[in-house]
Amino acid sequence: MVQIIKDKDELKTFLKAAGCKLVVVEFSAKWCGPCKRIYPLIRAMSLQYGNVMFANVDVDDSKELAQEYHINSVPTFQMFKQTQKVTLFSRLKRATCCYGNGFVSEPYFSDSGNKG
Repeated sequence: MVQIIKDKDELKTFLKAAGCKLVVVEFSAKWCGPCKRIYPLIRAMSLQYGNVMFANVDVDDSKELAQEYHINSVPTFQMFKQTQKVTLFSRLKRATCCYGNGFVSEPYFSDSGNKG
């Protein structure tokens, strides 16, 4: 199930309720063609992956959240863990860096939530 988030308080409550689960927040708009096309996939993922929580923020209905999270285009996906925003790119960069420097024998990529 994809939770519809309307304001900052709802997002804060949703992130807190997620505990240790990964939270994927899609920032979208009703008028956005790509947002309309990707929503069924997000909904299907929300039903398939019970260990991940999904939310949607309409940037037109929640201008304050769009501004606070620096949303410049839609759809935009942001991920959170234990109420903190995480970036997959920093994790990917770290894994690639460690792999390239010989710190690990093979690249480490995981969606299990374990630190790599």
